[in-house]
Amino acid sequence: MAARILLVEDDPSIREITTLGLTAAGYEISTAPDGQAGLALFRAEPPDAVVLDVMLPVLDGLSVARAIRAESSVPIVMLTARTDTFDVVAGLEAGADDYVRKPFELPELLARLRAALRRTSDASPAVLRLGRLEIDEGGYAVRRDGREVTLNPTECRLLAVLARRPGQVLPRVLLDRVWGYDYLGDSRLVDVAIQRLRSKVEVDPANPQLILTVRGAGYKASRPDPGS
Repeated sequence: MAARILLVEDDPSIREITTLGLTAAGYEISTAPDGQAGLALFRAEPPDAVVLDVMLPVLDGLSVARAIRAESSVPIVMLTARTDTFDVVAGLEAGADDYVRKPFELPELLARLRAALRRTSDASPAVLRLGRLEIDEGGYAVRRDGREVTLNPTECRLLAVLARRPGQVLPRVLLDRVWGYDYLGDSRLVDVAIQRLRSKVEVDPANPQLILTVRGAGYKASRPDPGS
């Protein structure tokens, strides 16, 4: 059965071309021209993934992403025309799993959508521990001392990749494992995601104890401490 994609994009030409390309790739596509219509369509006909522009009329894409994430763990790929990290930070904070910069090539969007859908279908039931955190990969849930820590699915996967290899330095090609496609040269995505993850799981994000930076190499999870 073909996966259903909701495309929320206000530019008619981009909406039409992207719809044609995704349909040709075998997906069922529904579209909306603004954020309010997109959110209503999401609730009426829940899709398997959402492609969501940041700059939308009526209701902006970040507000739509937050509303969707409050109700569902469906993959969200944001579209952004900005060249700095502002939309990357804001999108991840709003609950997006990935982003594509405009103007984009359809093969890139397809690769990210396929990776997002594959991650959803390949969810593992393993339960991991990192310090006082318990990570339920299959349920996309993280708890500290029994209390839930709110993370989006991408943050859960990133935390799990690190927790599986305590003490091992993992380079920024974490993209290969977490986002599911080959490293595209934009290390900011990993850096921003790590920053957001620390803000949620570290007691003191300015002095991280669970997710450590190894300068010039990458990141690692702290080794188990029996006294933690």
